Amino acid sequence: MSFAALTRLQQGLAALQADHLERHRRLLDGAQGAHVTIDGQRVVSFCSNDYLGLAADPALVSAAHAALEQCGVGAGAAHLITGHHRLHHEFEAAFARFVGKPAALLFSTGYMANLGVLTSLAGRRGEVFGDKLNHASLVDAAQLSGASFTRYRHNDLAQLEGQLAASTAQDRLIVSDLVFSMDGDIAPVDALLDLAEGFDAWLYLDDAHGFGVLNGGRGGLTERARASERVIYLATLGKAAGVAGAAVAAHASVIDWLVQKARPYIYTTASPPLLAACLLESLRQIEAGDARRERLHSRIVQLRAGLESLKVGTLMPSSTPIQPLVVGANAEAVQLSQALLERGLLVPAIRTPTVPKDTARLRITLSAAHSADDVTRLVEALHAID
Repeated sequence: MSFAALTRLQQGLAALQADHLERHRRLLDGAQGAHVTIDGQRVVSFCSNDYLGLAADPALVSAAHAALEQCGVGAGAAHLITGHHRLHHEFEAAFARFVGKPAALLFSTGYMANLGVLTSLAGRRGEVFGDKLNHASLVDAAQLSGASFTRYRHNDLAQLEGQLAASTAQDRLIVSDLVFSMDGDIAPVDALLDLAEGFDAWLYLDDAHGFGVLNGGRGGLTERARASERVIYLATLGKAAGVAGAAVAAHASVIDWLVQKARPYIYTTASPPLLAACLLESLRQIEAGDARRERLHSRIVQLRAGLESLKVGTLMPSSTPIQPLVVGANAEAVQLSQALLERGLLVPAIRTPTVPKDTARLRITLSAAHSADDVTRLVEALHAID
C-alpha cells in the first residue's frame, strides 16, 4: 500500500536538492577551533561562532573537570524541583553583575529563552513588534505567544513608530536581534529605546553575537539601556562564551515572573551544573579578555582590507566577527563554498529561506583563535577564484 505523506516528503527533498537548498550535517572530530577536522578533512574553519576561542580553552576544560568531580554530570531534575544547583545560581548572579542588570535567569538554550520570554510577557492582549531580519527563534516565539505579531522592515524605525502608534494592545514588546546574525550589523539600541519609552513598551534585545565581543565583552547594550527597567537582555552562551545555554537579564520582577511563567524553563530538566561552572570561568575570561578582542578586531580589519577589491561577491558593511560576502544565487554560493573547501577552507553557503532570495552568501565568521596567516590564506583563495 502506498503512503502518500511519505511520497510527498521525498518529493520535497528532491525539490530542495534541485534548488541547491538541501543541507547536510558535517561530522566534527576533536575539539572546536580555528583548525578542525570535518568529514575526515583538516580545514581552517571560518564558520564557528566561537569568537573568542574559548570553546576548548584549557581554563574552561579544567573548570569542567573540577565540577565533574564535585557534582557529577546530570542535574537530575527541573530547576523548580531539585535541579537548581548552587553553580547555576552563582552564574546567574555573576552574569547580572557583569552586564549591569539587577537579576538574570539561565536557560538551557537561546531558543528556549526566547520562547520563554515572549510567551510569558505577551499574550492574547499583547502585540509583538519584530525586525524582519530577527533570528528564527524570535519569530517562532512571537508566533507561539498568542499575541498579535507585527513585523517592520529591517531597522526601519519610522515604520515601527507608525505600527506602535496604531496599536491598541495592552502590552507591547519591541523585539530585535542586537547583532544581526546574517548581515553582521548592529541594531540602533537607543533609538529603539526611545520608541519603547514613547509607546510604553518592553524592549527585548537578543545579543547572541555581541556578548563577549562588544563593549569590553559586556555586549551591545548602551549604558542607557542597561539602566532602563523596560529593557530585557538576552545573551547566548554557546558562541563567544564557548559553552552552552543562554541568560536573560532584566529587572528583578521580570526574572521572578519568568521563574513562575516561562514554560521552557519550568518544564525541563536543568542544564548540567558542570556547564554552569564552565560558564563562571568563561565569564572571568571574557571580563579579562581585552587581548582576545583586540586580536579579533585586527582579523576583521585584515579581512575587510584584503577583500576590498574582490569581484566574486560584495562584502557587506560590518564591524563584527560576522562578515557576509553576498554572491546572489544559491548555486553560486554553494559552488564558491565548495571551491574554498577544496583548498582546505571551510566557509558555509547561506541560502534562502535563511536570507532573502538572490542574496545567497558566504558567511565568514572570524575568531580570536585565527592567525593572520589563516586570514591571508582565505583572502588569497577568494582572489584566486575571483
